[in-house]
Amino acid sequence: MSDRYNVKWSREETILAYDLYCHIPFSKISKSNKEIIALAEILDRTPSSVGLKLSNLAHYDPAMRERNIKGMSNASKLDKEIVEEFYSDWPGLSYQAKEILAKYKNVPIEKVIPEIESVPLPEGKDKERLIKTRVGQNFFRSTVLCAYGNSCCVTGIKTPELLIASHIKPWKDSDEKTERTNPENGLCLNALHDKAFDQGLITIDKNYRLIVSSSLKKAIMDENTKNWFFSYANSKIALPDKFVPSPDFLEYHNDVIFQH
Repeated sequence: MSDRYNVKWSREETILAYDLYCHIPFSKISKSNKEIIALAEILDRTPSSVGLKLSNLAHYDPAMRERNIKGMSNASKLDKEIVEEFYSDWPGLSYQAKEILAKYKNVPIEKVIPEIESVPLPEGKDKERLIKTRVGQNFFRSTVLCAYGNSCCVTGIKTPELLIASHIKPWKDSDEKTERTNPENGLCLNALHDKAFDQGLITIDKNYRLIVSSSLKKAIMDENTKNWFFSYANSKIALPDKFVPSPDFLEYHNDVIFQH
């Protein structure tokens, strides 16, 4: 691998780096991270260089700045432009990153999306629409689960098969560009709490505490299960490494979905 440390980062390289930044906990940004090493090989850069770029991007992450985590201070104008452009266009980031990755690997875009590689695809705009939808869904799930350390924010369950990237504001009601795949519109929940959240039997208030609906008290279930549900009432959820749930999305769920 050549060291292109003194070669300016291109827009395409920076988009790939920002996409990876979204999928790695801030605390895991390191030259020894396997995902950083993999991107470094694709870009013909060193893992240290890629790790530094991710830290530079963190400098402009609005959510990180709110927590007074400012990343590296030598970030570039391009870093700022990329973060500002895609912070309100998550589908654009996820799809463009896949397009660029396919270009670097010299393969069709579906070859860098394992979950649809074996799925028969239509032609033309229908194919592009399907790919964009799948890429966006995968981006949302991956970034949300990663931000929460692959752990349910209510119970701490870490079994992957039981975890769901839950939308706070439902997919069907969300704006396609700014809300549907926005990681700040997500929670990592176990399957049972995900279903209860989806049906408005529980919600998360503005202080990030779990509120249980009175409707659940009347639900038919054994006493142990009911006690388990209510044992988390008014407990604060575990907040993610980044992409903390937006108050606007939580307010929507409180007002529209939750069964008071």
